[in-house]
Amino acid sequence: MTDPDILAMTGLFDSMDQQKVKREADPEWQANNLEWDLRSTDWILAKARSSSTYAQNMYAALCNNQFQKQEVWTLLQGQTWSCSWRYAGDIVADMLERGDYMDWYCSGIRDADIVEANGYVGEGEVTEQIREDLKRLGWHVVQG
Repeated sequence: MTDPDILAMTGLFDSMDQQKVKREADPEWQANNLEWDLRSTDWILAKARSSSTYAQNMYAALCNNQFQKQEVWTLLQGQTWSCSWRYAGDIVADMLERGDYMDWYCSGIRDADIVEANGYVGEGEVTEQIREDLKRLGWHVVQG
């Protein structure tokens, strides 16, 4: 490849990947960050990778909700964590190490027969299993 435009675009994506790796290695970024906790916890990764229903239910839970770390200082300061539907899809795709946000985006409001057959839930719904796993991770859903 010698086309300068293609080389520039390739360089841009490489640069973005490097920035992501650098950002995610920063302890400040990792602190009170549900994304980090989800993507760096082996048992929760194993659950997501072994069940598309679990992965979709995690995506759905991340949508339209706020979460709070169950730590005194975080609670006292009222610090919360939330993300967009698209970012929630990105997190799940990163957890699975395949695909992208579009594999999950709006997965709870697609064809009702597919949703029901797969055990998928609507965006914003937090299943009991996900709620318990988040609690085990040290997080809870903030009730609005």
